[in-house]
Amino acid sequence: MSTKYKFIDNDGIYFVSFATVSWVDVFTKLTYIEIFIESIKYCQQNKGLNLHAWCLMSNHAHLVFSKSGLYSHSDILRDLKKFTSKKLIEAIENNPTEIRKEWMIHIFRSSGQNKSNNKDFQFWQQDNHPIELFSPTVTFQKIDYVHNNPVVAGIVSEADHYLHSSARDYLGTKGVLDVEILERPMSLEGYVFSY
Repeated sequence: MSTKYKFIDNDGIYFVSFATVSWVDVFTKLTYIEIFIESIKYCQQNKGLNLHAWCLMSNHAHLVFSKSGLYSHSDILRDLKKFTSKKLIEAIENNPTEIRKEWMIHIFRSSGQNKSNNKDFQFWQQDNHPIELFSPTVTFQKIDYVHNNPVVAGIVSEADHYLHSSARDYLGTKGVLDVEILERPMSLEGYVFSY
């Protein structure tokens, strides 16, 4: 069995990305963003999620995380995706101002019906591709990548201007979520990896 994209080290720090099916731009409304943020908070308080860096874009999320307690990395990620999937589909269905409702629900329903492990809908793509961050260099390559997503997308000119990421936490300003800051080694101080 391949271990290329699996959580292997129970004590490790991992980078994961996951996207909505068909890359549907769901997270353009604050209501939907808040569901994702509240779900992260729940996993932090109840599942042992140690969040080190994050960014929520319009159709995908990036996390750098470790875990403590009984739940495994894959348990935490599975539960986060399962809960947000259910809550976000409910929120879309019940949102009277959502003009894209029929289109989005059609995509999520069609995607769910084509997969045997879903009942009705599929919100998130099934792959996560966890990458273990085994060295400070690799860790900060990924953290910089996560924080620079909105800059590369042209949404903001500075990473810490984007509210739905941990970039501001790494610059000393409290962000939206609690983040366990990883210290950049002196050898990497001031160095931002480019992409």
